[in-house]
Amino acid sequence: MSYFLLLIGLLLIGMPISISLLVVGLLYMFLTGQVDMIVAAQRIATGLDSSSLLAIPFFLLAGNLMNMTGITNKIFNLASILVGHIRGGLAHVNVVGSMIFAGMSGSAVADAAGLGAIEMKAMVDEGFDLDFSAAVTAASSTIAPIIPPSISGTIYALAAGVSIGGVFLAGVLPGILMGITMMVLVYFISKKRNYPVRPRGTMKQFFKAFIEALPALMAPLLMMGGILTGVFTATEAGVFGSLYAMVLGFVSKELKLKDLPEVLLDTLKTAGDTLFIIGVTALIGWILTLEQVPMRMAQWIATIAPTPGLFLLLLNVILLLLGCFMASSPVIVMCTPIVLPVALMMGIDPIHLGIIIVLNLMIGLITPPVGVCLYAVSAVAKMPVMKVAKAVIPFYVPLLICLLITTYWPDFVLFLPRILGFA
Repeated sequence: MSYFLLLIGLLLIGMPISISLLVVGLLYMFLTGQVDMIVAAQRIATGLDSSSLLAIPFFLLAGNLMNMTGITNKIFNLASILVGHIRGGLAHVNVVGSMIFAGMSGSAVADAAGLGAIEMKAMVDEGFDLDFSAAVTAASSTIAPIIPPSISGTIYALAAGVSIGGVFLAGVLPGILMGITMMVLVYFISKKRNYPVRPRGTMKQFFKAFIEALPALMAPLLMMGGILTGVFTATEAGVFGSLYAMVLGFVSKELKLKDLPEVLLDTLKTAGDTLFIIGVTALIGWILTLEQVPMRMAQWIATIAPTPGLFLLLLNVILLLLGCFMASSPVIVMCTPIVLPVALMMGIDPIHLGIIIVLNLMIGLITPPVGVCLYAVSAVAKMPVMKVAKAVIPFYVPLLICLLITTYWPDFVLFLPRILGFA
């Protein structure tokens, strides 16, 4: 308990989660003296010793390249033709644009900072309130890690030892449901506030926008198609997506050679943070196993939540709380070994469990105090984080509805994985 309180204290004073975990792990090893300190480095290295983890930087690179190549503008235009005429026009475009972009980056932050910047500017220019524009952008960005490819889904699949393709497929319907429920909320808010609509697009405009966006739309189809047919692995899909985005950028002349160092550096920073967290979390996971924490936690959970329904309810509450204070990657890596055995014992499918975990943590992305998407959107909108957080509150309703449906309707989540033989 003292180590947990230390971790909370370090987080409260603003220390990064990765460094906080490392400090706690090293301090435990130093004070207990049970093992040599060199084991810490070995465990961190072992935690990163998987070629599948290379999918993470390549998915990030693909998303960053998409943002640099003007593809986000084409996605925005297509979404505008499709749903801009519904009451709340550009707010619906914001949600649909995020759903489309989700199939290219797998990163909520990339969506919020890239496509979100275009969407917020357009919404404000058409008369939408800035705080509402920011709230829609932040909330819709949570769809990106659910609809494949998903970086969080990749991390869970590796931690749980399940098919990455299966986890990706399981996220499709919940991701679409998230978009639909958000659009219902947007409609009622827009009707109440009399937000503007755009003129209904003609078939000619639709086909023009579709053809312009088609190369971008093909990216997720080709990546997922390659994974599902076994043509390439998730890592190779990330490489393909990055090369595909790069070729599109050069062909459209939106991307130049001088832009590549900036894109690569930005990708390396984000990927480095994520992979460092995974490595450090591997050390913490080893310490927890050494102290038999997973076994004790599993016994405790099974005692207070003896049925699958109660277990999933308790899991949702715990994950929602953890998501408020920690980034998704360390929570996935640390919690999966603890909850997976209990879930399997209760007959819960591990792929279904993965979507529940990821969806919970995506809600955390827009929840203070850590909510990284809140900070990304507030930086782009140039407005206080807490003002964005206040405007986001109504969007918890559709997100929690989706969470309940995803949690207690496993057939809905597993429909596509079962049809294609992944579950």
